[in-house]
Amino acid sequence: MTERGDVDRALLDVVLTPMRRRHIRGVVRIEEQVYPRPWSAGLFLSEVGMRSGRTYLVAKVDGRIVGYGGLMYVLPDAHVTTLAVDPAWQRQAIGTRLLVALSRAAIATGATALTLEVRSSNAAAQELYRRFGFAPAGVRKGYYGDTGEDALVMWAHDTDGPAFAERLDAIARAIPGGTSVEPAA
Repeated sequence: MTERGDVDRALLDVVLTPMRRRHIRGVVRIEEQVYPRPWSAGLFLSEVGMRSGRTYLVAKVDGRIVGYGGLMYVLPDAHVTTLAVDPAWQRQAIGTRLLVALSRAAIATGATALTLEVRSSNAAAQELYRRFGFAPAGVRKGYYGDTGEDALVMWAHDTDGPAFAERLDAIARAIPGGTSVEPAA
């Protein structure tokens, strides 16, 4: 399996595929590395089982799961429920690739806005979301039970319009390497 240490970003090929049961162990491995209170395998299985109201993707490099993300639909909105990248693979545009694909899935499902919560201290994630047109809309005080940290609520509106489509296309074009998205079975 490829380890990130000596990967040339221009040659990196990432495959995004719908999350399935067989992916849960790899997803939980990353979840436990990046979150103080990780979701359980059972919670991921439950989310993946709700196919009509959810979209969950995994990002793979040479068959290894290096990231994942998910959406919940409450149309006309789509809520980004989770987005995480293996620490060894961060800064390789894995999260960007996932967010492009999730945004496109939301639009295809009929969403006209995207929303999410992000830790107030997570400047890197906030920067990523701002590139996608998310803007702060409020704060959920003490949202994160592990630390009592506040969550910044962010929204991207008019995601079904041409300006957002152009933004997604520009972001996707700027990603080095290749990205392929496998369709849901």
